[in-house]
Amino acid sequence: MSAPCVAAIVLTKNEEADLPACLASLATVVSEIYVVDSGSTDRTVEIAKSYGAQVLTHPFINQATQFNWALANVNSAADWILRIDADERLSEELQQAVRDRLPNVGSEVSGILIPRRVRFLGRDIRHGDTYPVWLLRLWRKGLGRSEDTWMDEHIVLSAGNFAKFRGDLIHDIPKNLSDWTQKHDAYAARMCKSILSAGSNEGAPLASRQATVKRSLNKHLYLRLPAFHRAFLYWFYRYFFRLGFLDGKQGLIYHFLQAFWYRFLIDAKLFELRRRAAVGSEPGHGEIVPLPRDSEDAE
Repeated sequence: MSAPCVAAIVLTKNEEADLPACLASLATVVSEIYVVDSGSTDRTVEIAKSYGAQVLTHPFINQATQFNWALANVNSAADWILRIDADERLSEELQQAVRDRLPNVGSEVSGILIPRRVRFLGRDIRHGDTYPVWLLRLWRKGLGRSEDTWMDEHIVLSAGNFAKFRGDLIHDIPKNLSDWTQKHDAYAARMCKSILSAGSNEGAPLASRQATVKRSLNKHLYLRLPAFHRAFLYWFYRYFFRLGFLDGKQGLIYHFLQAFWYRFLIDAKLFELRRRAAVGSEPGHGEIVPLPRDSEDAE
C-alpha cells in the first residue's frame, strides 16, 4: 500500500528561533509544507523556503481565522492535513507512527489524535494534568476545520471517527519568560472575548472527547466559581492533587504561571471590562463599545 500524502500547515510570525526544529521534524513525514506568515520581520520566510515550504502571507486576526483561511487557500493535492505550530515538533516515535500506521488506517477513520508534551525551561512537564493532552492535529483533507473562537480553538471533524497515535508532539516553551508572559497577557484578552461571547462552539461535531469534556468543565464548573478564588483553587488542584510538584523547579514556575497567574489575569481583565461597561452606561459617559464576537490551549 502506498503511503498517503500529508501536507503540513504552519502559522508564523517572527519564528526564526523555533521554525528550523519544527520543519526538520517533518522531513520524513510530509510531502508538502505550507507556511502562512502574518508579517515576519526576521528570517522566518527565508528559513521556511530553505526547507522547501511554500509561503503564503495573510494578515492575522486570531488563530482560528488564520488557520481556516489557510485551509481555504492552500492548493494541496495531499490526502491528509497536519497542523503544527512553529514551537512544536514531532518526536521520533511520532514520526515513526505516522509513517507506519497512517497507510493502514481504515476508511472510517478521519482524524488522528496525538499527545502533546510540554517542555518548559528545558524540562518535560508530565504532571499537573498536563500530559498527555490528546489533540486532533492530523485529519483527512476536507473533513476538518478550526472552531471559530477567539481562544482555545480546536480542530473539529465533519464526519468519521478518531484513532490515536503514540509518540509525542513536543511543545517546547518558552523562548524566555518575558516573551511567555507578554504572549499570555494577549491570550488573556482574547480569552475574555471568548468568555463574553457566550461560547458558541460548545457541542461542535466531532471534537475530541478530551477537548469536549474540558470545555464543559470550564463552562459548567470553573466559570461558576467565584472570580479570583477559582484561579487559586485550580492551581492548588493541579499542583498538589495532580502532583504538579513532581515536575521540579520548572514545574513550580510553570504550574504557578499557567494555572494561577494566567487565570487570575483573565479574571482581572474581566473585572476591568465589566467595570468600564458599568461606568460607561451611567449618564454622561457615552455609549458602550461592544466587544467583538467570536470569529488548541494556551500553554
